[in-house]
Amino acid sequence: MAHRYLLDAGQSLRSGQQVSLLGAEARHAATVGRISVGEVTSLGDGLGNVAGARVSMVSAKEVVLEVLDVHTEALPVPEIWLVQALAKGDRDERAIQACTELGVDRVIPWASSRSISVWKGDKAESGVERWQRIVTEASKQSLRSWIPLVDSVATTAQLVGLCATNTAVVLDPEAPSRLMDFAPVDDRPILVIVGPEGGISPEELGALSDAGAGSYRLGQPVLRTSTAGPAAMAVLSGALGRW
Repeated sequence: MAHRYLLDAGQSLRSGQQVSLLGAEARHAATVGRISVGEVTSLGDGLGNVAGARVSMVSAKEVVLEVLDVHTEALPVPEIWLVQALAKGDRDERAIQACTELGVDRVIPWASSRSISVWKGDKAESGVERWQRIVTEASKQSLRSWIPLVDSVATTAQLVGLCATNTAVVLDPEAPSRLMDFAPVDDRPILVIVGPEGGISPEELGALSDAGAGSYRLGQPVLRTSTAGPAAMAVLSGALGRW
């Protein structure tokens, strides 16, 4: 089962029932995946439930499957949330895609004071929708049972509030502490905060620190905003026993 297909919202996974892939998901299964009647494939609902299912009918508009077995995967504890500053070009999008493939559990766009890209009004709404599509596709490609939620874009003040109630790690190339040495003290979600191309401003670093965030460096090289988050995900996944 090299593919995992995503059910539309409103359909549930129960052994013995029939479910349908519709729209773009059906077209992808029929034309790209070349799915055929009798084939057994993998289904998911993005909420931790995964099933093996046998194909009973295929068309470009609908694929009907019989659910064979269902199992549920719990979210890891603690969760890892990526706070990705908005960046120019597609650097922020590359970061969230890679972090999703590496297991991030939630994504929060951050309107940092040094972000060149600005999301306001309709652009903010469409930006979140685009990020959610990227995260969803990356989750399907990496056969993840949970699809991370992309939050609305956060201001620095809102981020400070999140730091006060969760464990927060600020990636700072000048920090004295190494991320390799980080160890959580409880099961609260871990926020990994990545700044934009120009870095996090001293004022923002101070506000985040006052809210309880710790600053950590990844290593001697200074990484781009597109690679810092994925590198941190790899380090934390190893430290937390996910890998």
